[in-house]
Order: sequence, then structure tokens, then C-alpha cells
Amino acid sequence: MRQNVRRSRFASLCLIPLLPLLATQAHADDERQLAGAINNYRTHPQRCEGRGYPGLAPLALKPNLALPVGYDGGLRDGLKAAGYQAAVVQAIRVTGAPSAQAAFAQFQSEYCEDLLDNQYADIGISRAGNQWRMVLARPLLDTRLGNGRATANTLLAEVNAARARPRLCGNRPFAAARPLSWSAALGTAAQGHSRAMANGNYFAHRDPDGDTPADRAKSAGYRGRQIGENIAAGQGSPDKAMAGWLASPGHCANLMNPMFTQVGAAYAADTRSELGIYWTMMFGAP
Repeated sequence: MRQNVRRSRFASLCLIPLLPLLATQAHADDERQLAGAINNYRTHPQRCEGRGYPGLAPLALKPNLALPVGYDGGLRDGLKAAGYQAAVVQAIRVTGAPSAQAAFAQFQSEYCEDLLDNQYADIGISRAGNQWRMVLARPLLDTRLGNGRATANTLLAEVNAARARPRLCGNRPFAAARPLSWSAALGTAAQGHSRAMANGNYFAHRDPDGDTPADRAKSAGYRGRQIGENIAAGQGSPDKAMAGWLASPGHCANLMNPMFTQVGAAYAADTRSELGIYWTMMFGAP
């Protein structure tokens, strides 16, 4: 009898750590099932609130978007701490849904416009009993953003396309200007400043050590006689960074300045920083 009791106790103790694992796995399966139902809904033409919607791309299920159901802190701060920097984000919660099927029915009935919003690319789902939380988001960094070399080529092409036409920078007219050539030294200086801003979580032309754009260009080996710098932060693609510069009279004037003949540009990202991604474009004349 004692042996049986010992075995029974041992078996019971072995089952205890398995129960949370089984529950966690069941919840993970339910969350994937709900995400699948939402994507099936999105990828087919639908009607919502009297409006027709075309089929949309499916949402990517992201574990770092699955904030706990009871989380009541800042949404963007919570996602940033989990390693996700959001350009747009929304959280929705429903209660009283005992299954993924029931949760989907509630989300579809009450939030169909959000499920069919094409600005979102990712989804996170969490569950606690009959409560469900869905986070819809689009990352700050454009998923098409290439490596540093590809992005540099894009920025060079875009600045030269902008200079190829006359334009107004605020109230100041500029004639079309000659294309700029790429400077490896200016590119190195731009990369260093973008990385310093991203890692140091600041946004300024003068760095914390007091160095100016001219100082950084000189340190990178550039010996030009004139230096200009544009910086930007929070734009998830080269197109958006360039659009912001062209919309700003001072930055636009740098882009169109016929005195400049060379350029270097780069970006750096750090999801822990306030603005996520930082851009630098440096201009020079040898």
C-alpha cells in the first residue's frame, strides 16, 4: 500500500507542471484559430456598415503584439518594450466569448470596419478565460525598406529627381540643379549620425558631445569647403523622409542648393528610441 501511495503522489506531482503548459498550448491554438478566421474574412470581399470592401492582404500574427488582456499601460510604450515600434496601432477587447469562433463573431459584429482596415499589417491576440484582446498595427519601418546600400541608392536617386525640376521651397524659387554625386565620406558621416541619434534617443544636428555636421564630415575624411545637413525621424521609408524634407522650406533649400555637388545619406533604427528610425542626408562641395 505504501508503494502505491508513493507512486500515486509521484504521479500527481508530475502532472502539476503540465497543466499550465497544456492551458498555454490551448490558448495559443485558439489565438491562431482566431487570427485565421480574421484573415479568411479579410481576404474575401465583404460588406460592412453598408460599404463594400475588396479583399485585403492577410495580417501577420506577431507574438510581440499580444499584450496581456489586462494590460492598462500606454499601448505604444507597451509595444515598444516588446520590440515593436508602431506607426499606427489599435487595441480592441471583447468579453464573454468562450471560444475563438465566438470571439470572431463578436469582433466581426462590433468591429468589422477595423478588421477590414487596410492600414494594418500585423495582429496580436491574447486571451484570459472568456476575454480576448486584439491588437492591430502597422510597423514604423516599411517592410520593403532595404539594406543600407539599397536605401542609399534610393535616396540618391530621389534627391537627384527632385533637383531635376524647378520648385518653390516655401516662397523661395529654385531652378533645376545639377545632379549630386555620391560621397562615401559623407555617407559614413550620415550613417554615424543616424546611428548615434537612434542609439542615443535624441534628434538634433549637434550631437551630445557638441560636434556639428562639419565636424562629423571632417572626422569621416571629407575635405569639402561647404557642408549642409538634413535630418528626419519617424518616417518608415526613404520616400516619406524625402517628402518631409521637400515640404520643409529650409530642408528643401538644402536639397535644391546649386552650390552642393555631393551627397551622402543613411538611416538607422532602434525600436527602444522614441521615434524609432532616424535619417541623415549630408551635402558638400569639394
